[in-house]
Amino acid sequence: MRHDDEQDRPYVTRELMMRVWGFARPYQWQVAGLLATIILITFLSLIPPLLIRRLIDDALPNGNMQLLTVLALAMVSIPLINGVIGVAQRSLSSRVGEGIIYDLRRALYGHMQRMSLRFYTNTRTGELMSRMNNDVVGAQNAVTGTLVTIVSNIISVVMTLAIMLALEWRLTLLGLVVLPLFILPARRVGRILRRLRRQGMEYNAEMNAVMNETLNVSGALLVKLFGRERHEMQRFSTHAADVRDIGVRSAVVGRWFFVMLSVVGAVGTAVIYWIGGVLVIRDQFTVGLNASRNP
Repeated sequence: MRHDDEQDRPYVTRELMMRVWGFARPYQWQVAGLLATIILITFLSLIPPLLIRRLIDDALPNGNMQLLTVLALAMVSIPLINGVIGVAQRSLSSRVGEGIIYDLRRALYGHMQRMSLRFYTNTRTGELMSRMNNDVVGAQNAVTGTLVTIVSNIISVVMTLAIMLALEWRLTLLGLVVLPLFILPARRVGRILRRLRRQGMEYNAEMNAVMNETLNVSGALLVKLFGRERHEMQRFSTHAADVRDIGVRSAVVGRWFFVMLSVVGAVGTAVIYWIGGVLVIRDQFTVGLNASRNP
């Protein structure tokens, strides 16, 4: 039961991906609909910078009230449409996610039913309960949460780069220069968070094991017969403190990561605005083009 927790790092293999897809296959049409909503939301999120460009370059300088009204209505309509599609995306995601949780729990419970008595004598019930409750949800998040995020980011990057290169290739290349400043901290923090997550799962399993041993009828009877209330309270407090501390560490590490990303993003935006401003002053492109680079 602890083999996966003790691995240094996960390895994504074809066999593993096929096993994951085996649980997602019954929901392939919902997954297809989910991917379609991701594409639509990503496409709509790229339109506002183009509207800002038209607003600054055409509507305001030319005093075009009709174009100004159309652009204003479009700026209101896009978030509204995005919100409706987002509700549909959330509905599909929850259907797939809850379905996968159900299937995983049934498969895991059936597997445990086939285990020998020796397995149960060497494994605490609390650890099994932790696998059924916590690890199954984590596996579901890998399919619905991580999959959605990866696909959404890939589509967004490809479409954004295509539009940026079409508008101004020099600022696009400049924006790509700061990309390693995002990747390096992400890889480092990812390793730290993976290790903390693994420890957190172990600590939760230990805490659940203590609760299962002492909060059932036979366990509570033994505790009271031998007068071990204070000892068990101390043991539970130790495990609960481990869970608390690892949660605090994970939250702080994650927050520092976002602070670094914010600083890098601010520096990159400032550099692009500065160089774009220089090019505007030299009449090499318009103010609206520079503004549309940084929605």
